[in-house]
Amino acid sequence: MANDEVHSGRRRFLTATTAVVGAVGVGFAAVPFVTSWKPSARAQNAGAPVDVDIGKIDNEPGMRMIVQWRGKPVWIFKRTPEQVAALPTLDPRLVDPKSDNADQTPAFAKNETRAIKPEIAVIVGICTHLGCSPGYYPEMQPQGFDAAWKGGFYCPCHQSRFDLAGRVFQGVPAPSNLAIPPYHFVDATHLVIGVAPDGAA
Repeated sequence: MANDEVHSGRRRFLTATTAVVGAVGVGFAAVPFVTSWKPSARAQNAGAPVDVDIGKIDNEPGMRMIVQWRGKPVWIFKRTPEQVAALPTLDPRLVDPKSDNADQTPAFAKNETRAIKPEIAVIVGICTHLGCSPGYYPEMQPQGFDAAWKGGFYCPCHQSRFDLAGRVFQGVPAPSNLAIPPYHFVDATHLVIGVAPDGAA
């Protein structure tokens, strides 16, 4: 009888000890597992806003900067007064001249230039057809792909064309305008991509 009580006590002790050790082991195993769910620093940085100094393009209309935001190229360039004035003349040739597709144009940029400042363009440089990156042709002169060219972007993959506001021409494979990312100006020569202006969508 005394032997049975000793064995029973040992079993309870061993069971309790095993349960405690198992719980501690599960805890140690769970920490790295749960931690792995959190985004990495690289992933967090990839989605973070991007500060851009546009001072160097301010004195050089036509010069284009390319920065990465969320793994996408974003084009920033300054349009000349002549280029800005030419944009409305292209409306009859465009699919969505008034930028009615909200997926490509946030409300703060729903205007003729698709920009906060008419002269400064900020456009995601990915063709809306199959994701190629169109070439930049800012010159307002005839091109082999368009005899009435007023400047813009030409995609070599499947010949889609976009004007200097990123609006898509009719009769090309791309179905919609190039996207405008959220952005705002901090001052005259600095902007932040990834955050819309205060009070804007």
